Amino acid sequence: MELEVAGKVAIVTGASRGLGYAIAEQYAAEGMKVVAAARSVDDLEKLAADHPDAIHAERCDVSDPVAIAALVDVALERFGRLDVVVNNAGIAPAGSFVDMEIGEWERIMAVNVIGPVALTRAAGRHLLDQGHGKVINVASLSGMRGKPVLAAYSASKGAMIRFSEAVAGEWAAKGVQVNVIAPGAFETAAQSAVLEDPDVLEARLRKIPAKRMGRIDEIGPLALYLASPLSDFVTGSTFVIDGGEFHKL
Repeated sequence: MELEVAGKVAIVTGASRGLGYAIAEQYAAEGMKVVAAARSVDDLEKLAADHPDAIHAERCDVSDPVAIAALVDVALERFGRLDVVVNNAGIAPAGSFVDMEIGEWERIMAVNVIGPVALTRAAGRHLLDQGHGKVINVASLSGMRGKPVLAAYSASKGAMIRFSEAVAGEWAAKGVQVNVIAPGAFETAAQSAVLEDPDVLEARLRKIPAKRMGRIDEIGPLALYLASPLSDFVTGSTFVIDGGEFHKL
C-alpha cells in the first residue's frame, strides 16, 4: 500500500523518548522529514544522529507557548515546508485531588493543553493557507474516562479530545484534518514503576483484555496512517489503541 508520505515534513513534540520517539522514527523510516522537539537534548541528539538526513533535533519547552509556536518557523526554515503536527508531549503527575496544588494544575495544563493549542494555532495558519495538512493530538484513555488520582491529567487529555473535535469541524472544508490517538498502557519509561514490579504489573495486565502492554513500535503505524493522504476523509476522530482496556472499563 502506497502511503504517499515521502518528503512530507512533520513536527513531533515529546520526541526524546517513548511514543514520540517511536513516531518520529516511523516517519523517518517512511521518508518523511521531522522536527523532533523535547526538553531533553541528549536523547534528541541520539534520535537525530540515527537519522541525520531526516530528523532535526530542536530543544523546546512545551509549556512555553511562544517557543512551541516557533517550531513552525524551524520546520519551514530547515525543510521548506510543513505538513503534519503531532502534539505528543505531556506530563501525568499523580496525586490526591484535594492535595494537588493549583500551581500543579496550571503546570499540567500548560504542557498538556496550552502548548499543543499554541502549536496547532501557529501551524494552522500555514496549513490552511496551503490547503492541506494534518494535526494529530496524542491524548489518553484517561481523557475519555477520568481516573482516580489523575484528575488534572484526565481533565487535560479530555480537553484535548474536545479541542480536536472542535477544530476538526472548523478546518474540514479547508483540507486540514485533526484527529486524536488515545493510547492505553505502553511499555515506556513513564510506566517503569509498573514494569519493574511483577505484582504491580500483574495487577495492571488484569485490566487489559489483550493481557499485555503495548509495544512502542505499535504506535507508529497508526500515526503514519493519520499523517498520510489515506486519512483525508477522517477528521475529528479519536483512535483508541489499548488492547481492549477501554471497553472493559
